[in-house]
Order: sequence, then structure tokens, then C-alpha cells
Amino acid sequence: MVHSFLVEPGRWTLQGSWLERDRLPTPVKGKILIVLTPDNWFTMAMKLVLPRDDQAQEMALQYRGRLISGNRQYTFVLQHSQLGRVEGEGWVAPDSIIQRYWALDDRQRRTGFETLYRIDEGRYHLSSGIMTGHSLTSAMEATLHLQGVSP
Repeated sequence: MVHSFLVEPGRWTLQGSWLERDRLPTPVKGKILIVLTPDNWFTMAMKLVLPRDDQAQEMALQYRGRLISGNRQYTFVLQHSQLGRVEGEGWVAPDSIIQRYWALDDRQRRTGFETLYRIDEGRYHLSSGIMTGHSLTSAMEATLHLQGVSP
């Protein structure tokens, strides 16, 4: 399969559920913008909105990384509104994109992972989680839709 997420520029929407320990799943919506440069640097901006007690909680994530031509691995840095400065790595597999990251200078030793499974040209299923030490503290599952592509 040929990927359209991360390896091509585009605008995506996200809709799914956010899960936290001892809480009911919360709906989550978001938008993602991916920009690529001719020398394979990518910037990905993601904004997530979770409705909480008559007030929306927002999360902002700003990625910057480089896809090595011909290589299915990449590294990135991330500014995360909850985790702060983050570094990570990813693999582009035939049917999915898998990445893990770790918060820098974080006393709680928080880390995270994301798997994006390609459904078709314009849709991916996202499964992600954030861990504190060895404990899973939050997770998200969502469907991503590429804008301008009919479902």
C-alpha cells in the first residue's frame, strides 16, 4: 500500500474517543496539517479538542522531522502542550505508520506511542497512548479523513 499520511502534504480531520483511567470515554475532534519541503523535511501541526464539563480542553502538537528518502524510518521533535519538549522516532511499514516518543526533562518519565493503520487512500485509523513510567494514563482511538477525498 502507498501511504498518503505524513509522506504527502495534506489537511486531515480527526474524530474519535479519548480514554483516561477511571473515566468514561470522551469524544475528541481535531485537525491536522502536514507540510513537506523538497528535501523531505515535514512539519505536522495537530489540534485536538475534548469537551469537558461545559468547557473544551485543547491540546496542540507541533512536529518537525525528516523522512529519509528510500528509508522507512524517521526521527522527529515535537512541542506538545501537555508534555512539553518531546523527541521521537517512527517507522513507515507497508500498511501502517508506527511512532514512539518520550518527553524531555520530564520527572514523570512520560512516553507515548501512535499507530496509524491505512484503511484506504483518504482514511487512517489512529490508536495512541501516553504512559507515565510503566502505567498507561491515557489513550486515543480515532479515524483520520483526508480533506478533499470522498469517503
